[in-house]
Amino acid sequence: MFTQIHEIVFHGQGGYSWSDVYNMPTWLRKFTFHKIKEFYDKKNNSQQEEATQSWLQGAARQEAEKNAQAKSPTYSTNMKKASQ
Repeated sequence: MFTQIHEIVFHGQGGYSWSDVYNMPTWLRKFTFHKIKEFYDKKNNSQQEEATQSWLQGAARQEAEKNAQAKSPTYSTNMKKASQ
């Protein structure tokens, strides 16, 4: 319960005081908590998608796709055994 109160007060960005949340009916506190959680989950997901998409555009995307494939060396060397 106290963790839930803290999360609402902290992530409510000043919209809720500790005593207001503590004195809320349980159903309202749970509703508020889940709405705030949904908001921040959506925000987090959209930021992750934007971060993934932002650097993978145009020439950067083509370069990333080209470099994603492992390349074998185009040369070979013959090593001589060391004499003992």
